[in-house]
Amino acid sequence: MILIQGIILTLNEELHIARCIESIAPICSDILVLDSGSTDRTRAIASGLGARVIENKFLNHAAQLNAAISLCADFDGWLLRIDADEILDATAVQKFLRADHPQATTNGMMVRRRLHFMGRPMKWGGMDPVWTLRLWRNRHGQCEQRWMDEHVRVTGEIKASTLIIDDINMNSLHWWTQKHNDYASREAIEILLHRSNSKLVDKDSRLQSQAARKRWIKNNIYTRMPATARGCLYFLYRYLIRLGFLDGRQGFYFHFLQAFWYRTLVEAKCADIESYIQTHDASLVDAIRLRTGIDVSTSIR
Repeated sequence: MILIQGIILTLNEELHIARCIESIAPICSDILVLDSGSTDRTRAIASGLGARVIENKFLNHAAQLNAAISLCADFDGWLLRIDADEILDATAVQKFLRADHPQATTNGMMVRRRLHFMGRPMKWGGMDPVWTLRLWRNRHGQCEQRWMDEHVRVTGEIKASTLIIDDINMNSLHWWTQKHNDYASREAIEILLHRSNSKLVDKDSRLQSQAARKRWIKNNIYTRMPATARGCLYFLYRYLIRLGFLDGRQGFYFHFLQAFWYRTLVEAKCADIESYIQTHDASLVDAIRLRTGIDVSTSIR
């Protein structure tokens, strides 16, 4: 069995943290919880379950994950990144313990991620399988420096694992929309910084397999469509062509919100910031801070 240290980033996750830690405990010799100022019982619960808990000021997920990786610098094994509202599938864990033995040349392992929405797994609409690099040999992986949609880049060979992560958030839809409003601000920032060729974001686009393909489609096809048509086309592709309607009512809500609300909200926030720049002769950094409340002038490197 390979040595694995789990990494969990948290903020007010008392609803999920015990479930997450208990799911990864069978394969993790150590667990690091990097908390960004929780005001609930997150840290107490994590400590009680044997996790090492450290507090660190949050800038964005990329910077926070890289801070966690730095805290694991002396660990001679593998790192597993998992969100607090995610769990490892127990059957897949047992299969992993029996069968997954990476070669000496393997430095990264892809994990299948299954998203659940309003109590139902999203099996259609291109949502399953989604492969994401969550397990890598320590000192061979680093998170790319982005404000949104960040991924870990690994040097060396990468293979698929038998592990399955289930994203099952138990918060309300009200919470989900608030979180995605923040995500929309961060994605708008990412888009505008890239358009301006800013040094505040990572331009290195080297990613693995599915993530690289999705980003290429987004940057080279989706963004070149008329802004007012993108949401509709995205919905038709996910819901009809990729059969998202087979996930029932929850599938309709999910794909409708993703296309006509979230993706359109990102477009609107980009337009709002650009309009402020033109109207007030402001810099991009100042406009982002004033329109989103996020200060991007702080280095994320």
